[in-house]
Amino acid sequence: MNRVGILYHPKVDAAISKAKSLEQFLNSRHITTWISSAWETDKARAQLKGTELLLSVGGDGTILRAAMVVVPAATPITGVNLGTLGFMTELGADEAEMELPNLLAGKGWLDERAMLEVTVGNKVFFHALNDVVVGRGAIPRLVHVETRIDGQLLTIYRADGVIVATATGSTGYSLAAGGPILHPQSKDKVLAPVVPHLSLGYPLVLPAASVVELKVKAVHQPSMSIDGQINLALANGDTVTIRLSPHTVHFLRIHPRDLFYGSLEQRLKGKR
Repeated sequence: MNRVGILYHPKVDAAISKAKSLEQFLNSRHITTWISSAWETDKARAQLKGTELLLSVGGDGTILRAAMVVVPAATPITGVNLGTLGFMTELGADEAEMELPNLLAGKGWLDERAMLEVTVGNKVFFHALNDVVVGRGAIPRLVHVETRIDGQLLTIYRADGVIVATATGSTGYSLAAGGPILHPQSKDKVLAPVVPHLSLGYPLVLPAASVVELKVKAVHQPSMSIDGQINLALANGDTVTIRLSPHTVHFLRIHPRDLFYGSLEQRLKGKR
């Protein structure tokens, strides 16, 4: 590899320090680097051309921002964990310099993850690695979410909101809402209501080809969240359409491919 980018969480001092340390480490090996705050996505995206690896220094939230930087390009991401759970990160802060030479030498493997394509009406497109949440805004009142799958009415949820999550996002907000954990390579989706009231309360696993339509009705302004990073106000009656994205995110990993099940309990407890 000749060019590596480094994104860091700008509000975590340890992440800033580790990013600078990794920059020095790579430069000492004559690798061209660039470094940026993960919150400055436009600045980072402008430097992406020719980048062969993007290091994300922080937690899972930083990786979600890294995904926004690389899509639709196929630049692989390797996460250095300075967060709590680190489901998507690959390296602990104390092992980054030890394992990086192996990754740079081509000894890693690519972990491809599905994304969701999100449309509001016929105008706005987003791509989500983790999840899409349609629900209430700042005022804590129930919303009504008319939910259709492949054009067929499923139910009208009366709830705080409805989550549609990828396999990657199945260990996040969806899990907290009672949803199942999917294997990371699955292309299926999870549909999970958030605090449903007198309506269907069970999460569903939907096949990859399914199309979900969420039409939100609320007295007070509803909202939509993409990966917990992009938050938009919706209008009463807006329809959000969610399907499998044509884009994927690639993670460059060094740990064994079958580690997911063996490490699941430790990660759920916030341990690596």
